[in-house]
Amino acid sequence: MTRIVADATRCVGAGQCVLTDPATFDQDGASGVVVLLRAAVSDEGLALARAAEYLCPGRALSLVE
Repeated sequence: MTRIVADATRCVGAGQCVLTDPATFDQDGASGVVVLLRAAVSDEGLALARAAEYLCPGRALSLVE
């Protein structure tokens, strides 16, 4: 199973991750910083997690196998 790591210090609050995969990502209401709803991604959710990682303008997301 793959893990998602979110670096809140790099997050710019663009919300692309939430738009891409709202079951995995959310944003803090006050700061807009990424919040992980789940840290582990199943094989079925891997394509969406990779898309969110790619679309993140702050490069705050990474996937660890």
